[in-house]
Amino acid sequence: MGLLNASQLALRTARCYLSPFSSSKSWISTRSIPLEGRNILLMGPPGAGKTTVGRIVAHRLGLPVIDVDDDVLEMTWKMPVAAKLASVGGERFLEEEGQALCNFSASGCVVSLTGSNPLHSEAMQHVRQTGLVIYLDVDSEDIIQRLTRMKVNRIVGQEAGVSMRDILKYRKQFYEKWLDVRVLCGTGDTVEEVAEKVLKAVERYQNHAAETYVSTRCANVRSSNQKTHFSDVVVEGLATDGGLYVPKNGFPRIDAREWLRLAGMSYPERALVLLEKCIHPLDVCALDLRTMAFKAYGSNFSSEAVAPVKHLNHNQYVQELFHGPTASFKDLALQLMPQLFAYCLPPMCNYLILVATSGDTGSAVLSGFSRLSGTDRHRTGIEIQKLQMTSYREGNARAVSVQSDFDFCQRTIKRMFGESGLTGHLAVEYGTVLSTANSINWARLLPQVVYHSSAYLDLCRDGVIKFGEPIDVCIPTGNFGNAMSAVYAKQMGIPIRKVICASNHNRIITDFITTGEYDLRGRTLMLSQSPAIDILKSSNLERFIYHVSDGDGCLVKDLFTRLDRQQHFQVPEPLLGRIQQEVLAGWCSEDDCLAAIQSVHRQTGYVMDTHTAVAKVVADRLQDGLCPVVLCSTAHYGKFAPAVFKALQIRNIPEDPVEQLRKLGSTASRPEMHRDMMTCLRESSRRRHTVCQAEYSVLVEEVENMIQDSFLKADTVIQHSVSLS
Repeated sequence: MGLLNASQLALRTARCYLSPFSSSKSWISTRSIPLEGRNILLMGPPGAGKTTVGRIVAHRLGLPVIDVDDDVLEMTWKMPVAAKLASVGGERFLEEEGQALCNFSASGCVVSLTGSNPLHSEAMQHVRQTGLVIYLDVDSEDIIQRLTRMKVNRIVGQEAGVSMRDILKYRKQFYEKWLDVRVLCGTGDTVEEVAEKVLKAVERYQNHAAETYVSTRCANVRSSNQKTHFSDVVVEGLATDGGLYVPKNGFPRIDAREWLRLAGMSYPERALVLLEKCIHPLDVCALDLRTMAFKAYGSNFSSEAVAPVKHLNHNQYVQELFHGPTASFKDLALQLMPQLFAYCLPPMCNYLILVATSGDTGSAVLSGFSRLSGTDRHRTGIEIQKLQMTSYREGNARAVSVQSDFDFCQRTIKRMFGESGLTGHLAVEYGTVLSTANSINWARLLPQVVYHSSAYLDLCRDGVIKFGEPIDVCIPTGNFGNAMSAVYAKQMGIPIRKVICASNHNRIITDFITTGEYDLRGRTLMLSQSPAIDILKSSNLERFIYHVSDGDGCLVKDLFTRLDRQQHFQVPEPLLGRIQQEVLAGWCSEDDCLAAIQSVHRQTGYVMDTHTAVAKVVADRLQDGLCPVVLCSTAHYGKFAPAVFKALQIRNIPEDPVEQLRKLGSTASRPEMHRDMMTCLRESSRRRHTVCQAEYSVLVEEVENMIQDSFLKADTVIQHSVSLS
């Protein structure tokens, strides 16, 4: 039957009583908190500068200022705080401090909490109801230096033998628990700079209505009255005009000192801070976002570093993006995206998630959605990848094959989204609304910005570069989502000099970036040993053209309408110049891909997968060696065992995929064999699954049949994904 690619579907089966076409999301307003007349509560460790910052902020806003130490505790106790601590001891002090705060009442003030207030739950629950809690997240080394200058050598709760650094680390969990908004303070920030950040944080919080998203095909962004927030774009996936959602105001820019703070953090901590910068707290509250990030990037990854950067040779480094449960870079987005999707769903709504896949996305979506828990509403050539998907069973998964390629599947999904007759019928008849988990969905793309940022921070942390020195990144790309997320990381302030796009022999991206012409006429997809980039119609290229054209939605709409109708477009010459300033592009033959795998293994003992090899070949040709280049290693080599065996000229290949992995593992000195892939294949067995013809009407009928089936089985969710040979 040859290589078959698939459409992947996940069905939500709670009943939908809210109109899926309503432009106003009433469930969002329940999380809105008007700030007028409410307090601004500054929280942070001792030495964070809360008192001084509070005075500056209060003065700028024309509000009264309250210092809990001076104006609440000492007024209540009729003695200095230090004297009270000395008289009752640390444990009793915390309790009496908490009770005093429980009796506190004020409104419309800037309130500087004590460093120990957050340790008392009842007190924090009380004061949090009065306003917005802003956490001054100050670097511990800055705190220690300030406390040393103040001649403070112990703080409340610090027992004998416990260092200041350890007690500050212990306390951080309480600050994280109660914050509404984080103010990340750069290393060495002055209190005036921190106060300015607090004012900007308050302004951002109050202006939730301004933090919206627009379609890449929006003709006039400034005059558009549509208010589409993060919650909307996550659930809707594709804009109603066929375009892709992007932030109306672009990405926030982070200064160098804040980036340096992030360099010392773990991957989930980095992810949390960056996501907080990009997602308004009224769309996803800080505590819930923290829970999601730490669940997404925890023990489910085989490397504690999540996306480690390893030196390959000379100025080349590999970022290993394959340590997630399905050994693909898609896990970095799809362990988080389903959680965001579940959070943003309106109550009692039924959603069908459509995903086109040529392999990696299939198993990654299944893994991500299967990890959702706590509610029934959220169940949802590459032999090893085939087994990952067709054998996947977490109670809610079954497989469907489509006898065509990725482009057909993606085109079919977009057509389903665009047909109001179909979407209306599904909504009225079954209470079901369509969404997507491909990288056309903003919640798929946003988490990828994190790992590009993290790669640069790792190089800074390890002393390879100093912050501000440039790097290049080389990315095997087909749908342009991975490359687009690197462009966005650059927009946030990561000093990426060039994004190098690496294609296989399908090379549609390379041809476009070289000539400015996107031409599908007479072009057929050629199968390759790097199937994740076997794509001719690159969806996220639309976001890139919107970016380099300074948000010219009319141009984008014209170009991609022309592509749909005529299979061709040509960008203007000035725009091509801007494209080539941002990105380089090259392509790699099948023979060169295999030769690169063999050469790198011979020289270093490192085994690359076929996609990483494509990036390596292109980087060797295009990168000038003047700065480090990070190769995005998008999959573990074990997923492409036959091609790797061929590259390494290994004979007597076992037929059993498990034995193939075991033999490859004994050949490679690094990286290690992926633990979850071995487990998956050991437990897998062939199961029957549906195979569909590549006809739109057949797939629509299959979708409706699945909805009908699940409608009769309330409280189940069905996910479909396949890439078979």
